[in-house]
Amino acid sequence: MASDRITLTVPARGEYARTVRMTAAELASRIGMSFDEVDDVRMGAEEAFVYASERVGESANVTFTFTVSADALEVEVGPMPTPDEGAAAVSEGYAEFILRSVCDELEIQHAPEGCTLCLCRRAAAPAGEPGA
Repeated sequence: MASDRITLTVPARGEYARTVRMTAAELASRIGMSFDEVDDVRMGAEEAFVYASERVGESANVTFTFTVSADALEVEVGPMPTPDEGAAAVSEGYAEFILRSVCDELEIQHAPEGCTLCLCRRAAAPAGEPGA
């Protein structure tokens, strides 16, 4: 399966968190993730939405780019403003705690134009297959 790329841009208001969660869950389900894996993806998408919304403010938009492959869902969120040093340490620490518990990979990339969250969740191999 070739990778598919889906871009979703939503207002950074709470009523759009469900749109992001449901999109992420649908894409995870599409590649055969288990119920628990889909739930992790849903939780990760929501935490990423909250993280981004806090940085851009309610009058802005948040962009999610989902890359779907045969065995993984990757999500990039941003770019968004880089928070002040003190605020960054507190909110990134909490976000990292949640996201690391539900994602296989997490990276917060900082660049002059802003920061981007990069998340990856892999589908577990079915029992009896290599990697299981």
